[in-house]
Amino acid sequence: MNNRPKSDIILSMSNKFKGILLILGAAAGFAFMNLFVKLSGDLPTFQKAFFRNSVACIIASLAIFKNTKMLKTVKGNFGGILARSLFGLLGVILNFYAIGRLNIADASLLNKLSPFFAMVFSCFLLKEKVRKAEWAIVALAFFGAVFVIKPSFSYEVLPALAGFFSGLFAGLAYTFVRKVTTNGVSGSVVVFAFSAISTVILLPIMIVNYQSMSGLQLFYLIMSGVSAAVGQYFITFAYKFAPAKEISVFDYTQVVFATLLGLFVLGESVDYLSFVGYFIIFAAAILRWRYNLKKD
Repeated sequence: MNNRPKSDIILSMSNKFKGILLILGAAAGFAFMNLFVKLSGDLPTFQKAFFRNSVACIIASLAIFKNTKMLKTVKGNFGGILARSLFGLLGVILNFYAIGRLNIADASLLNKLSPFFAMVFSCFLLKEKVRKAEWAIVALAFFGAVFVIKPSFSYEVLPALAGFFSGLFAGLAYTFVRKVTTNGVSGSVVVFAFSAISTVILLPIMIVNYQSMSGLQLFYLIMSGVSAAVGQYFITFAYKFAPAKEISVFDYTQVVFATLLGLFVLGESVDYLSFVGYFIIFAAAILRWRYNLKKD
C-alpha cells in the first residue's frame, strides 16, 4: 500500500506532467531544426552545422555568464566533455547530410536510434549492466532501421547510412553526457561546451568551403540554431522534473512532428517500408520504456 502523503503524490504527478510537456517541446524544437536545415537548401553541410552550433553557442553562453560558478564543474571532466562534443559534432554533421538527401521524417527516425546506441555504449564505457531482454529490444530497433535504410548495393543508400551513423555517434555522445553529469557537471556547461567546441572546429572548414547565401537561407540557418538550443534546453529541464525512464519515450514524438512538417510544409511523403520501420522502432522504444519502469 502506498503511504506517501497525498501532497507528495500530487507534486510527483505535476512534475511528471511538466517533464512530459518539456520533452514534447524539445521534440518539436529538434523537428523544426531539421525543417529549417532542409529549407536552407543546397548549402555545404559544414556551413549548415556551423550556423546551427554558433547560434546555439551564443544562446548557451548567456546561461554560463549568469552563473560562472558552473564552470568549476569542468575540472577533472574535460576529457569526457571533449569526447561528448566531438562525437556529438560527428552526429550533427551526418544528420544534416542525411536531412539534405532524405525526407526529414526518415532522417529524424534514424537519428532517434541514439538511445539504443547509448544503451550499448553504456555497457562497455560505463560498465552498466544490460540484461538479455534489453539486448533483444536493441536488436528489434536495429531490425526496424533496416526498413527505413532499405540496404542496397548502390550509392543511393549512403544518406540513410549517414542517418544511421548519426544515431550511433549521438548515442556515444549521450553516453559521455551521462558520465560527466553524473560526476557533477552542469547540463548548461555541457550544452555550451558542445556548441563552442563545435563552432571552433567548424569555422575554418566553413570558411574554406563557404557558399554565398540569400537572406532567407541565412534566416533558416539562424532559426535552425535557435530551434536546436530550444530543444537542448527543454530536454535538459525535462529530466530535472522527471526521470528518463518515465518520460523518455515521449521524445520519439519528434518523428511525428517531422512527418507532419514534411507533409504539410515540404510536401514529402513516407513510403510503406519506412512506416513499417517506424512501427517497429516505436514498439522497441515503448518496450524499453515499459521494461525500465517494471525493472525499477
